[in-house]
Amino acid sequence: MTVATWDTERLLELDLAHILHPVTNLHRHAKSGPLILTKGHGVHVWDSSGKCYIDGFAGLWNINVGHGRAVLAEAARDQMNQLAFAPNFFGIATPPSIELAAKLASMMPGHLNHFQFTSGGSESNESAIKIARYYWSIQGQTERNKIISRHGAYHGVGGVTTTATGIPAYWKDFGPVAQGFVYVSSPNLYRNKPVGMNPQQFIQHLETELETTIAAEGAGTIAGFIGEPTQGAGGVCAAPDGYWAMVQRVLKRHDILLIADEVITGFGRSGQMFGHQTYGFMPDLICIAKGITSGYIPLGAVGISDQIVAVLQTPDRMFMHGFTYSGHPVACAVALENIKLLEDEHLPENARVMGEKLLHDMTAAVGDHAHVGDIRAKGLMMLVEVVQDKATKAAYPALSIGGKLQAATRARGLIVRCGDNGIAIAPPLTVSSSQIDQIVNIVKDAIFEVFA
Repeated sequence: MTVATWDTERLLELDLAHILHPVTNLHRHAKSGPLILTKGHGVHVWDSSGKCYIDGFAGLWNINVGHGRAVLAEAARDQMNQLAFAPNFFGIATPPSIELAAKLASMMPGHLNHFQFTSGGSESNESAIKIARYYWSIQGQTERNKIISRHGAYHGVGGVTTTATGIPAYWKDFGPVAQGFVYVSSPNLYRNKPVGMNPQQFIQHLETELETTIAAEGAGTIAGFIGEPTQGAGGVCAAPDGYWAMVQRVLKRHDILLIADEVITGFGRSGQMFGHQTYGFMPDLICIAKGITSGYIPLGAVGISDQIVAVLQTPDRMFMHGFTYSGHPVACAVALENIKLLEDEHLPENARVMGEKLLHDMTAAVGDHAHVGDIRAKGLMMLVEVVQDKATKAAYPALSIGGKLQAATRARGLIVRCGDNGIAIAPPLTVSSSQIDQIVNIVKDAIFEVFA
């Protein structure tokens, strides 16, 4: 494949002069500048000098159908030529937004038949939290406004979702956090399970914690519980079997809404089309984004149960929530074609099969390494967690090892998310067996280099 080269030095200068990068060490970036990507095809991307990489993180967990899908570009072009934009405000709709809502309803559990569109994951989670609170408030239960989240959760960086995110680094120095959030432990078997407990005992331990938290706060003050089926940014925490059944059972007992944050796990990444299917539970609200368009254009949505919508429709007044680009017709047209690709090419099943291979092969390659503490995965989501000491599970301090892992993997032609806790891997769902082999070999070589 011919790849055009660019004036990299000029682009570096312009980037450093004008772009403020999100979730980036700005101090270090000012010295190093960006990796400038210019082209993508399949699971590969190329930088401005022409070097090829495996996109081992699928952009940002979201390039589910892979790069360079002409049919998605054509869907956007055709819709732009037909009608570039119309809002969903004031009772307006377009054929793509209507068709997409109907398609999503056909893919969901029987009671999730209604959708409000957003521009991405943070907006979807923000919307679900507001809808949960609104649902109780218009029934006269105005005190029912607390949200239970989990330590290590990532739900976005909006005004409310920053606080729903259970990772304090996202709060630091950004001013007061939003009120009305309480936190319980995540089902991280490696980090949170007490010594001597088996997984089922650990679930019972977490159930006791959840019940205790609800009792302490008062069930009548809690609107909902929000959770990712598999935690992503907080360390790819795959829940043990029975965890989500326990959570749903407890919430039903106390009449608390269950919000599934499927921004990452939705649209095949978990090994089925949605994470709640993988784990066998049924949410009251579901938050989706990322894979809905495979990142080709921003779009998200909140799926809402029939029961909740019936209550929302009761008062004769305006529902005062939404976003300018809710139901953007171009994004919805792209989403419809993207979902067709996911279904026609059986990409959730490929994610399951390739995910099992990735876990097996990565464990064989580096599982016994002295500085690899844990390897955990669900579908095509994985974390290779690194530690200073395998016996004590002592973590590396901040800003100590992530940069070295990033340099070592990128030098070998692999883009993954490297932090001081290890290497997160989430390739496009189109990844092949031979490409999994390449990913495993690169990660192995990088780890042995960094920890030599």
